[in-house]
Amino acid sequence: MKKGKVIILGIAVAMVLYIFNILWSTGFFRSIESSFDSEIVDRFSIKGAEDITIDYLDSLIFISSTDRKIYPPDQQEDGALYMIDGADPILITGDLKIPFAPHGISIYRSDSIIHLAAINHTLDGHSIEFFKYANDTLIHDRSMRDPSMIQPNDLVLVNESQSYFTNDHRYTEGIGKLAEEYLGLKLSNVIYYDGKEYNEVADGIAYANGINYDSVRKLLFVASPRHFLVKVYDVSADGHLLHVEDMDCGTGVDNIELDPSGVLWIGCHPNLIHFGEYAKGKEKISPSEIIKIDYREKGDYSIEQMYLDDGSSMSGSTVAAPIGDKVYIGNVMDDHIVILKN
Repeated sequence: MKKGKVIILGIAVAMVLYIFNILWSTGFFRSIESSFDSEIVDRFSIKGAEDITIDYLDSLIFISSTDRKIYPPDQQEDGALYMIDGADPILITGDLKIPFAPHGISIYRSDSIIHLAAINHTLDGHSIEFFKYANDTLIHDRSMRDPSMIQPNDLVLVNESQSYFTNDHRYTEGIGKLAEEYLGLKLSNVIYYDGKEYNEVADGIAYANGINYDSVRKLLFVASPRHFLVKVYDVSADGHLLHVEDMDCGTGVDNIELDPSGVLWIGCHPNLIHFGEYAKGKEKISPSEIIKIDYREKGDYSIEQMYLDDGSSMSGSTVAAPIGDKVYIGNVMDDHIVILKN
């Protein structure tokens, strides 16, 4: 065989392997058949309920909602925060006067006040909006912007003044963004706000997404859906992080919620390619999956699948928040949330 043909054949084989690796690492070949032991007990009509978090003391459920038409958006999206107090969802940002398209949210309780923070995406850039909820009223406290907010996705409040957030990309457009998404480049990060400054405390993450903090064990959990991992970090007294280990979840992990016993509940995308097409408006539905992780210590954890749906009941699940005998499942673009029997 001539040298030129060998080179061409080598390039062709490399391309096939490259494409196969992308498909394999994003769950493209995974068979998705709806499977769950529980039952759907209710639904609420809330569009794009991307994140849900719970105040377990008063059993209050907070929901981040944005009417997403297509991702990435080409116009300002409209969003809101809702609260459920044992009945139907209540709009709690009806009086907000700023452009608001919330993404990840987090709460921290201080006595009778619930501090709530939300990632906000506007055409003018990204911000974190801070609120206080007390006496059945949500008050907008302040907006914060910083150059470190490249592409913020989710956040977690450590207390009233300190927090972490994830950037899911280093590059927000062009070939850099495509390379991060399809090659799974580990370029995204975690930023820590110490009450005065924003600083990077973890990097080398492929599409840093959901984040949550276990205040009892001083552990931070970060979802890396592009590599199907939940990354575990020890949190030092000054807020810096020490990487402990990666948990291979076998699915595209998104938002992370902690129940009162410290178990992680995670909304997931089992087929990232399919989800990407769904987010762009090219597919009508996208598979959903819910897992929970009982993390005990380094190397000692169990992962259990709680819910798998081909997208016919709910598309693009992003979060699972359990309370009592129910689990509230949100999504990125669907027009309702699903409540499962726990």
